[in-house]
Amino acid sequence: MVEAVLAIDQGTTNSKAVLVGADGRVLGTGSAPVGLSTPHPGWAEQDADKLWESVLQAIASTGPVDVVGIALSTQRESVVGWNQAGEAVGPVIGWQDVRTAAWCSSLPSTVDELVRARTGLRVDAMFSAPKLHWLLTETGADRVGTVDSWLIHRLTGCREHLTDAGNAGRTLLYDVLDLDWSPSLLEAFNVPRSALPEVRASNAGFGVTAGVPGLRDGIPIVAVLADSHAAMYGQGCVRAGMVKATYGTGTSVMTPVDAFVPDGCTLAWLTDRPLYALEGNIVSSGAALAWTAELLGLPDVGALVALAATVPSAEGVVLVPAFAGLGAPHWDREARAALTGMSSSTTRAHIARACVDAVAHQICDITSTIPGGAQSLRADGGATVSDLVMQTQADLLGHPVEAADVAEVSALGAAELAWSTLGVTTGWAARRTYRTFEPRIDDAARARLRAQWAGAVASVRVRPA
Repeated sequence: MVEAVLAIDQGTTNSKAVLVGADGRVLGTGSAPVGLSTPHPGWAEQDADKLWESVLQAIASTGPVDVVGIALSTQRESVVGWNQAGEAVGPVIGWQDVRTAAWCSSLPSTVDELVRARTGLRVDAMFSAPKLHWLLTETGADRVGTVDSWLIHRLTGCREHLTDAGNAGRTLLYDVLDLDWSPSLLEAFNVPRSALPEVRASNAGFGVTAGVPGLRDGIPIVAVLADSHAAMYGQGCVRAGMVKATYGTGTSVMTPVDAFVPDGCTLAWLTDRPLYALEGNIVSSGAALAWTAELLGLPDVGALVALAATVPSAEGVVLVPAFAGLGAPHWDREARAALTGMSSSTTRAHIARACVDAVAHQICDITSTIPGGAQSLRADGGATVSDLVMQTQADLLGHPVEAADVAEVSALGAAELAWSTLGVTTGWAARRTYRTFEPRIDDAARARLRAQWAGAVASVRVRPA
């Protein structure tokens, strides 16, 4: 029987299972949806047990192969709590949840300074520490962790409490220079070290399977990466100057750097050495497309993009999708969404086109902060299937955009790290093909559109720029 690594890609809206051969070929896939509830404004929750069940459903539909190892690519910053019996207590609090925003604002500035110096991030409700504090306070959880920890816990028969350094680096509690939980940060967020998982290198091994339906016992969990980090690995973006964007519910824009910098930096992964990257996180991109499709009475995002393509431009209409505030580079969680520039001639198609533009504008906002800019952009994720979205991105960026030829880049990145750890020569990214989109508008048109966007963003901001 053919050997494969089982890559589990657990995201915000679905769980995927991808069987990947030693040559990088996809041998089978499975997928199952994951529900998201919003019980209060700004809250975003998932059921931890149903999330695990979605993973099992995805695995069950992949097909028969000899699984020699497991790789995980998981949504970041979302957190889970469980008790001593290994049972989930409380919900999975999603990365886009802002219930802790007011609490974050109440923390002294010295905490934010410490966070930036030791993690490269900033105090914000998106990251894990405020959510972990909430779980520990409100649910009485004995153990807490990010989604990768929860999956490792269940895959190993509730025997292991582990995480990888890249996921730990998104919590605001892990010192990415000392490569350990920071006593000062644990104290600042009132999170006991005893409740947290052990942190390991991304390819250090995370136990073996036990009692998992559809999998034999004893399969090693070889590699663990956060999903955006796995996409960067899968895109082959391992050198400074290479920029990738992963289009999902939100969007992650990342570029490797040669050394840690204390602002906008993240630990992408830890193998024989740490690899750091500058990163900007957009809160609502795919979510904005889905919201606008529903607003316009369309069945799905595909229909929205098709409607947007029926007009050459948004005709001055601008949508700022700050439904949960603005992420990078603005970091204003009090901002709220706005739809501006409409007239009596505005149609549903213009609003659809404005939403497509908004996805691209937000990425341009981040790339404009990268030293030297983004001379090209490698793109992956759901929105890359749309030529209109990718062409709009190239037009507003003013540089080429290369869209990956496969949808499972995050899963493939985790699988590639796993196969490499198992001793197989990989280098799959070098063989990957891309659809390339060149800018089609001139500098003057680009500047006009970017100025319209900047004005609309300024109008919704609450915190000063």
